[in-house]
Amino acid sequence: MTNQVITQGIATQDYCVFGLATYFLREEGETKEVKIIEPIPSAALEALFKGIPTSYEKAIALTIGEIIKEDKLIKPSLFPSESLFCEDFINRTFAATRTYQNKPSAKELINLGDCKTDLNYSTERKRMLNNTNIVSDDDNVKQHPNTHKRL
Repeated sequence: MTNQVITQGIATQDYCVFGLATYFLREEGETKEVKIIEPIPSAALEALFKGIPTSYEKAIALTIGEIIKEDKLIKPSLFPSESLFCEDFINRTFAATRTYQNKPSAKELINLGDCKTDLNYSTERKRMLNNTNIVSDDDNVKQHPNTHKRL
């Protein structure tokens, strides 16, 4: 495979890590589990290797050309067939790829083509896809009476 430039500063042979994350959808009072493929920036990958709880079941190091071909997304066989790509996948992938270009030492955590599954996987803090946050007056922070006074 030749190393073709996809966009400014990103080529098909560039390294990026992709994770299989567990998200949840709320539909008609029910909560449904959804598997999402999303790029993992280098700083987040380093945090995962420190053992923080994560919604990622696995992390796979691939070249950009293995997952994006001519602006089309190709799902690698290491991901389940029912998994979906995250929203704005291509732009997020390019952004994550730049983090590995800026910090090449992060590439040593997972070798190209390898899959890491011994992450501290947890769904205790659920990541919701369609959660709406309703703001009310009760959410206002009460400030000390002297906060805006000139003393």
